[in-house]
Amino acid sequence: MKITETLNEGLKRGYSIVITAKELDKKVDEKLNEAQPNVEMKGFRKGKVPMAILKKQFGPRVLGEAMQESVDGAMNKHFEKSGDRPAMRPDVKMTNEDWKEGDDVSVELSYEALPEIPDLEFSKVNLKKMTVKASDKEVDEALNNLASTAKDYKAKRKGSKSKDGDQVVIDFNGIVDNQEFDGGSSEDYPLVLGSNSFIPGFEEQLVGMKVGDTPEVKVTFPKEYNAEHLAGKDAIFSCKIKEVKEAVDAEINDDLAKKFGSDDLKGLKLQIAERLEAEYAGASKTVMKRELLDKLDKMVSFDLPPSLVDAEAGQIAHQLWHDENPDVEGHDHEKIEPTKEHNKLAERRVRLGLLLAELGQKAEVEVTEAEMTQAIMEQARQYPGQERQFFEFIQKNEQMQQQIRAPLFEDKVVEYVFEQASVTEKEVTKNVLQKAVESLEDE
Repeated sequence: MKITETLNEGLKRGYSIVITAKELDKKVDEKLNEAQPNVEMKGFRKGKVPMAILKKQFGPRVLGEAMQESVDGAMNKHFEKSGDRPAMRPDVKMTNEDWKEGDDVSVELSYEALPEIPDLEFSKVNLKKMTVKASDKEVDEALNNLASTAKDYKAKRKGSKSKDGDQVVIDFNGIVDNQEFDGGSSEDYPLVLGSNSFIPGFEEQLVGMKVGDTPEVKVTFPKEYNAEHLAGKDAIFSCKIKEVKEAVDAEINDDLAKKFGSDDLKGLKLQIAERLEAEYAGASKTVMKRELLDKLDKMVSFDLPPSLVDAEAGQIAHQLWHDENPDVEGHDHEKIEPTKEHNKLAERRVRLGLLLAELGQKAEVEVTEAEMTQAIMEQARQYPGQERQFFEFIQKNEQMQQQIRAPLFEDKVVEYVFEQASVTEKEVTKNVLQKAVESLEDE
């Protein structure tokens, strides 16, 4: 086997690889000898088929396998010896198109090598960390919002009619095909009108009712109803309105605190303050991460693989075009040509991506299975009722796994750099932090 360099410009590499016919023939013999003990063929005992017959019968197929293995082996040997890491999948093509059995195989290998990343002294990286304490006013605002979600219901004035948002306490009995059915009746059932918790059309027919009314509600079960014997069927519910209540915000007291898992109101306020400050800390980390990436971008300079930059620029241009044309769902539109701005942003992303990948590798940063599982479960919650299917889909899709793992890895590398950098904390107000976050979104 002979490997000759044909191109070495910047990060571009080219090599000519020649695999001799003798090497290929030897590899074919090795593979046939390995398979011979297990070969069965009519007229011969198992493992006793002559090599000449094996070669005639299976030679062409084995030759193809041997050729592929030889090329792969030559590539691997080259990368081990040179230390090169290809930026993208290497381009490999056979150059002697008129090849026939008995000829040497000539292959052309070309790729862009990943650049060498310079070492950095992170202790010289100065960062500002904004900290925000939750004020009493902010805690009280959050507490009032919490109380508004934990609504209580109190009886309306006698004779008042129900409206959307009210709670009616009802007895009901349902009939389908002139027969009662399981789950079709209940007593003292509290139903919030407009909650859409009952069959479509049911709640609307109870609007305008008052205590003592006995409406007859007529509805049709949806065709996709989960009980097949009721799906698509007409039903009649005999109802009795026993109470009509209006929603009121829950009182802010110890009872409210217990609804949210705290022992008393003081404990709930402390819980709210901790949650607010955790949100502020997350926002602060986002701002500090941008500051870090801006500084790293200026600190390092190395050649970038053109193929990576072109691919990233194309992806940026394509995504921004779809953001500006939300009505276009497919991708059968004309090619979107990247602009200078797209290329500039792509260069930054590729540079920082390669840098963070190198830092993570040197620091032996890894995303654990537990972290991956948690991240997948968080995304699965966006698909209520289909969480299991989503989880199984991710487990079978390596590309999707990588899309989830990549930001987790980046965040862990950033945390590692934070630990090495010189960080100065500065206490600021919520508004100052909010403006800093908004400025990131405007860029």
